[in-house]
Amino acid sequence: MASLLCCGPKLAACGIVLSIWGVIMLVLLGIFFNVHSAVLIEDVPFTEADFHEDKSPPQRIYALYDQVSYNCFIAAGIYVLLGGFSFCQVRLNKRKEYMVR
Repeated sequence: MASLLCCGPKLAACGIVLSIWGVIMLVLLGIFFNVHSAVLIEDVPFTEADFHEDKSPPQRIYALYDQVSYNCFIAAGIYVLLGGFSFCQVRLNKRKEYMVR
């Protein structure tokens, strides 16, 4: 079981903290992109053609907002997986410490 141990207790705890922060931050960003927050327009990958060539430019921009929102939620899911891995590492480190004593 100790062969699955690949990082120490401090690194695993740091991974948990960073994962929690990443999930909170990315979920909030995903929500704000999903409601088409005007403050985040600079982070939406649009071009001039998105405004001029389309018959309904707001719908195209909203679709780009939604795509960035989905990307944020996917990244938050990856952080959840990383947090789960870090949590398992913490548990394995505690088990190893208990077995040594």
